[in-house]
Order: sequence, then C-alpha cells, then structure tokens
Amino acid sequence: MNSHSLELLHLDEHLVAVNKPAGLAVHRSRLVGADDDYLMDRLRLQVEGRLHAVHRLDRATSGVLLVARSTEMAAELGRQLMARTVEKTYLAVVRGWPAEQGSIDYPLSGSSLRGEAKSALTHWRRLATVEVPIAQGRYPQQRYALLEVSPETGRYRQIRRHFHHVSHHLLGDTSHGRGDHNRLIRQHYGVHRLLLHARRLAVVHPATGQSLKLQAPLDDAWLRLLQAFAWMEMLDADAGEPTVMA
Repeated sequence: MNSHSLELLHLDEHLVAVNKPAGLAVHRSRLVGADDDYLMDRLRLQVEGRLHAVHRLDRATSGVLLVARSTEMAAELGRQLMARTVEKTYLAVVRGWPAEQGSIDYPLSGSSLRGEAKSALTHWRRLATVEVPIAQGRYPQQRYALLEVSPETGRYRQIRRHFHHVSHHLLGDTSHGRGDHNRLIRQHYGVHRLLLHARRLAVVHPATGQSLKLQAPLDDAWLRLLQAFAWMEMLDADAGEPTVMA
C-alpha cells in the first residue's frame, strides 16, 4: 500500500468502507474549498466502478466512512441514515472530566453557523480520565477525558460544537476548541490533529439484510496519546483489531 492508498475495511459488489485519514476531505464542496487531494478521488484509483459517498466526516475527523457502489445502494443507506438506524460510535478526547455518562440536547444551525437551529442530540460515556502535571494558566495540572460518543443526529460538526457548548472542548479542534490545550498536546505529545475518530459503524447491509459491523483502527497520533495517558487498556477488549470483511 502506497502513502496515498486508503485502508479498506470492507469491500463487496455493493459497498466499500474505508478508514478515512485525518486531514483529508471526502470530496469537493464549498465547505472545504479547493484542494488537490480528496478521499473519493483516491478511492476511485483503488475500486472500479461508480462510487457514492452516503455520509460525511469532517476533514479533520478520521474513521469509518461508508461508500455505496450504486445509486440503489446509496438510496437505501440514505433511508437508514434518515431513520437514524445506523449506529455510529466515536472516540474523542476532551478537556476536563465530564460526568461518567450523559447527553447533550442542544439545537444546531447548519454549515453557515447561522440560520435556523435544528434539533441535535449527542450521547457520551466516559472511558478514562487523566491528570497531567503540566502547568497552564491558573492550574498546575490539566485534566483530560477519553469519551465514547454516539451522535443521534448528524448536524454539521455536531460533536465538536456540542462539546464546545458544555465547555469540554475536543483536543486538537482548531475551530471550536481551545488554542492553549491544542498547543499543549502539540508541544508535549506531538499530536497535530483533532482527537475525534469514527471508531465503529453498524448498518443493515442493503443487499443481504445482514448486520454489518465495521471498526476502524486508530492512527499513530492517537496511539501515542493513549500510551502517554496510560489509556490503552481502557479501550474495549475488541478495540485493538478492526472488523475487516473483504
């Protein structure tokens, strides 16, 4: 696999699932501007035939992305997404220690960040916490938490904006986060990315009717931080290996 090849998590005649790298836009749009490298262009070099992205991940977010290989499959997956029957589970690192579990029910506007706000609901479960002995501002140490996050709706940058709303900003978020904490993880841990990863996705396969459960492994930056914070053992027992079906 060359440096531009995508990691395929699933491949059959109907669907493709890839592990989207952080920093790579899915396709051309007014939201991401002009670029010379897009996930869908890379994927077309690896997989023949028509390809339709059925959902999005922000450029800064990594993880499971599902792509249909026909308009019929795309339409059926779109129906599942609209019905909110697709299960999406993310990993995120936030500043502070949120409660062990909770929900954020806070309406969000669209990609313009203006206009009508629509209902948006995000659930979380706290997996681990850490207190690092690095002074910053008024505090001699900093508190961070590893969360499992399940968005029930799919608004623009929902997870990032929701945790900004409750002042548990995601680390590495240059749009809605805290610059001082972003600098801390860059300088002390060499992490230069948003710590948000679409870890798992479960969907009913449109052609077979079978449950398809996909899992995307973490990149080096994530693993480096998990190691530094002694969080490796806190992940679920099955979090170390992806579900690969090809």
